[in-house]
This record gives sequence, structure tokens and C-alpha cells, in this order.
Amino acid sequence: MCPQGHNVDLSKKGMLYFMQRAVASEYDDAMLAARRRMLQAGLFTGITDAFAAHLPATPQTILDVGCGEGTPLAAVLAHRNGQDTAVGFDISKPGINLATQLATGAFFCVADLAQMPFTNQQFTAVLDLFSPSAYKEFNRIIAPGGQLLKVIPNADYLIELRQAIFPAGNVHAQYDNSNVLDLFKQHYPRATSERIRYQVPVAPERFADLMLMTPMHWGADQARLAQVAAQPFPEITVDVTLLCAQPSEVNR
Repeated sequence: MCPQGHNVDLSKKGMLYFMQRAVASEYDDAMLAARRRMLQAGLFTGITDAFAAHLPATPQTILDVGCGEGTPLAAVLAHRNGQDTAVGFDISKPGINLATQLATGAFFCVADLAQMPFTNQQFTAVLDLFSPSAYKEFNRIIAPGGQLLKVIPNADYLIELRQAIFPAGNVHAQYDNSNVLDLFKQHYPRATSERIRYQVPVAPERFADLMLMTPMHWGADQARLAQVAAQPFPEITVDVTLLCAQPSEVNR
């Protein structure tokens, strides 16, 4: 219990639960497990390599926002020499339970992005991989000189799967990240951007995981999904933009 009388629960798996109320996550156990298998097969290696390349050699205090099942943060830390303090959080309790099973020095907790349970100016690096953003909170928790590294998908992210699932003319057949990009630049006008694009082989036994790990299958035509599953393709495109900003460069 803290001096103000707030309680937090430490689970048997070693994670803290900071949520004041239960929040349902659309990512179920099967989807999270499929996502882990695809990420451990190298789907996000180019992204986590880029994250690691932007971190200074000096010890960092790293926060992974919306860390899911934890594989990306673990991959970033694998590039380091064990000197960093790292925390990952997500609203998904099943995701955090999976994250605690990873062989990594990171600490994981269930928490709300809009009300992060961290004191001011504690983190030198905040990683945001496909997660929503709470820029006021980011500005509060990032230390002076610290950086925000946010990855957003581009139009060609998983394009082979998108085109296979959604027919031309469908509202989901194309993706446009301009609204997210414009909002980021409104908050951080001096931010830099870097495009990361590569192809990842998809083994036949992993194709079902590829289809399940992404929200693209939510609400998709089941007959169409069956057709796609019957004709797996050998590789998938990862196409993202890495945005880098220092919140201390703008007014807090």
C-alpha cells in the first residue's frame, strides 16, 4: 500500500496490476500466442533492430507502451549489455501473463495508457510500437533529453495479407496513416522519421499464425479467409515508419 492508501496486486507470475477497473482486450489467448510465434520467427526484427540502434550506449530507463506479449521489448534488450532498466505495460492481462514468461530482465505490468502509474520524468526512452498514444502522459514521464520512438504502419504493411483478405473497393483494402502522422508532428514539429521496409519469409506452418495475429481477420468474410488459408504465400512485407522525438524540445 502506498502512503495515499492505494493498493496494487503482485501476481504469482511476478507482474503488477495497476488497473482501477477491468478492461476487456480484443486480443485473446490464441491471438496473442500466434503473435508471439510470428514475432519470434522474425516478423519485427527490423523494427526492434531500429529501436536498439536509436538507444544511446549509456544505461537507459526504457518504457514499452502497449507491450503486448513482450517479445519486441525482449528483442530490444537482447541488443543491450544488461545495463538498462526496462518496463513494459499493456491493458491486456493475458498479454502481460505471457510477457512474464520471457527470459528477460524487463518488468511487466497491467496499466492504463491514459493514466500511467509512473512518476514524472522517469524514462529516458519510450517505445510505442503500433499502440495508441497519450502525448500529455508521454511528455510527463519522459526525462529531459529523453526520446519517444513511435512506430506506425505504412500503406504496404502486411500488404499481401490485406489484399488477399479484402477485395478491391472494400474500406479495409487500403490503409492510410496520415492522421496518426499529422497528429504526431503537431505535438513534435522537430521529429524525425525513418522508413523501415523489408520482407519476411512465412513458413507454411506459420501461415495460420500470420492470419490470426492481426486484427485484419476481425469481421472478415469467413469464406474469403478460408480461401486465403488454402493458398498461403511465401513471404510478407513489413512497411513502417519510425518517428523519433524529444519531448523536452517542445513546451511541456
